[in-house]
Amino acid sequence: MKFLKTFALYASAFAVSFAAGFSLDLVMSRDTSMTARNWSDEIGTVSRDFAYGDQAAQKFDLYLPADKSRAHYGLVVYLHAGGFTAGDKTDDTEILKWFAAQGYVGAGIGYTLLSEQNPTASVKSMSDEIKTAMPIVVAKAKELGYPIDKMAVGGGSAGHGLAAIYAFRDGKTAPVPIAFTFGMVGPTSFEMDGAPTEPSAEAAAMLSALSGEAISVEMLKSGDYQDKIKPIEAYRWVDENSVPTLAAFGALDKVMPFSTKPFQTALAAHNVPHDVIIFEKSGHGMHRDKDKQKLYVAKLNEYLAKYMPVKGG
Repeated sequence: MKFLKTFALYASAFAVSFAAGFSLDLVMSRDTSMTARNWSDEIGTVSRDFAYGDQAAQKFDLYLPADKSRAHYGLVVYLHAGGFTAGDKTDDTEILKWFAAQGYVGAGIGYTLLSEQNPTASVKSMSDEIKTAMPIVVAKAKELGYPIDKMAVGGGSAGHGLAAIYAFRDGKTAPVPIAFTFGMVGPTSFEMDGAPTEPSAEAAAMLSALSGEAISVEMLKSGDYQDKIKPIEAYRWVDENSVPTLAAFGALDKVMPFSTKPFQTALAAHNVPHDVIIFEKSGHGMHRDKDKQKLYVAKLNEYLAKYMPVKGG
């Protein structure tokens, strides 16, 4: 059994992951076609800060295509990066405009980050916020004249992790069918390659912070912690009914260096349609594999066309 690295090392990784994850989205919009050039009201509009709860971060933005003539629309939710401690729903404006320019309703959803002001926030609480937000996002889109019949959910880094949790853990309760899920460098597991083999107080503390549950060294030794972290490990919710999946990871990722193998193994074992792209030269920011960037965008377009095509009126 492999355990997390020390609390200090992992917390340090969180501290830098916002910059890496944010630059990830910039790379994807700048170096590929994932940008809505010449954005104007003739292409789409942005409506911001609809509330789905009482907390400051519990708001979402909608990116609405100009064409309001269709009977139904596909919704693309993209969740922001930031290592669960930083970032904002507006960080993905360019990517969400790109989806709207193609005829989809785009949504960026905020969630309460772990901070000194919110010390009890956890990956579990953030994932529960996303689950709460989804039906409200769909209802608001309909209210504005965009009835939703399908959705795709994705994100970068921490946002990808949350998107995967929603798709695999909560997909059966989604307000409309999930067509597919996608994302880059997101945590689908919290047990790292290269971690100390001996359970430690630091590992227990980190898992406690991530899961929102009290986890002790004794629980790590006995394996009793596994039920407590299951809600935040997306790969453990994969089954034969899981949705098609597109994912990308950096082979040299030092920010979140856990293996993709459990995720890939689960997808394959349950015959889930999937593509997992490894950026062999890249770390968490995914900068160094231009060919893989283009492949990822090409695959994303394939998934959109196959699983959630834009239909006529």
